[in-house]
Amino acid sequence: MKRTHLGIVVVLVAGFSLGPGRGGQADDDAARLQQVASRGIGFLRSRGQAADGSFSGALGPAVTALTTTALLQHGVNPQDTTVSRALRYLEKFVQPDGGIYQSGTYYKNYETSLALICFQAANKDGRYKKLLADAEKFLKDLQWDQGEGKDKSDFAFGGQGYGKNKRADLSNTSFFVEALVAAGNKSNSDAIQRALVFIARCQNHESAANTTPFAAKNPDGGFYYTPDSGGYSQAGKTPDGGLRSYGSMTYAGLKSMIYAGVGPEDPRVKAAVKWLRRHYDLKTNPGMGTSGLFYYYHTFAKALDALGQEVFVDESGKRHPWRKELVAELARRQLQDGSWLNSNQRWYEADANLVTAYALLALHYCRPASE
Repeated sequence: MKRTHLGIVVVLVAGFSLGPGRGGQADDDAARLQQVASRGIGFLRSRGQAADGSFSGALGPAVTALTTTALLQHGVNPQDTTVSRALRYLEKFVQPDGGIYQSGTYYKNYETSLALICFQAANKDGRYKKLLADAEKFLKDLQWDQGEGKDKSDFAFGGQGYGKNKRADLSNTSFFVEALVAAGNKSNSDAIQRALVFIARCQNHESAANTTPFAAKNPDGGFYYTPDSGGYSQAGKTPDGGLRSYGSMTYAGLKSMIYAGVGPEDPRVKAAVKWLRRHYDLKTNPGMGTSGLFYYYHTFAKALDALGQEVFVDESGKRHPWRKELVAELARRQLQDGSWLNSNQRWYEADANLVTAYALLALHYCRPASE
C-alpha cells in the first residue's frame, strides 16, 4: 500500500539506508536487510506453500493473504509461480456479496481486508479491478454504523470486529482502515472518518472525541482493544477498572489515526507518541510480554514509518534508529531455515507461515520512505 507519513522528524539519507549513516555503513545495513528478507522468502517458497497454493490453509485465507502481500512487497512478481498459485487460491474465497472470506467464518472483515490489500498489491495490470471494487463495497457495508443500528453515541460506531464476539475492536478496525487506504480512499473519506470515531475511543486519552469512562481511569495516552460491550483490554484492567494500554494496539491506533489524517500537533497523536516513548521496546510487546510479539513488530514498523521519524527518541532521551534496530532484532530471532516462530503460541504465533509473514511485512517498512 502507499506509505503515508506525518514527517515529524525526517532524516532521510540518500541511497538505501536504515537510519543515519553514510557510505559503507548504509550499504551494509541494506545488505543485511536484504539477506534476512531473502532467507524468509526462501522459506515461504520452499517449505511454506501447500499444493493448493495456500499458506496454512487450515486457518482460512488470512495467512495466505498476509504471506502473499509480504512476498509482493519485497518485489516478487505477481506472475511468479509461488505468488500466482497463492492468488488463484485466494480467488476461490470470493463470495457473491463481494467479500473474500471462508464460508461460515466469523472473520469476514479480517479476511476480506487482508485479501483486498493483497490483491491491490498484485493488481499491476488491472485484472483485479472488479474484485477490488466489490470487496471495498463489502467492507464499507460491513462497518458498524447506522446500517447496523449503531448511532454515533454507541461505542461500537465506526468500528469493525469479529462476528463471534459481536463487538468492534481496534485490531479489526485498523486492518479495515489499511484496506481502504490500499484501495485508494483518502483520509477524509466517510468510512475512514467513521472508523476514526471508534479508534479515538480506544485511546486512554480524554478529549471531545473520547468521552468513554475508561480514559479518565487510565489517562496514559496508549490504546487498548475495545471500549465496546463493556470494554476490554488484552492487557487487563487497572485496580479501579481502567483498561490497560499495550504496545501492539498503541501502534495500531497511532497508524490508523495517521491514515485518517490526524496531524502531528493533535493532542491524541502527541499522547500516543508520549506513551510509545515511555515504552520503546523490541524484546517484548509492552504490556503483553511475548504474546503477539510478531504482530507487534509489524504494527511497530508500519506506525513509525507512517509517523515519518527516522530516529525515535525514547523517554530517557536515547535516540533509536528504529529501522536498523528492528532489522537487527529480526535477524537475531530468525531460525536456521529462514523462518520465524514465537515460543509464545498465543494468537497462532506458533505457525511459521504467519509469523514469517509478519516479520517480512515489518522488514518491508524498515526500508526508508524514499525507497
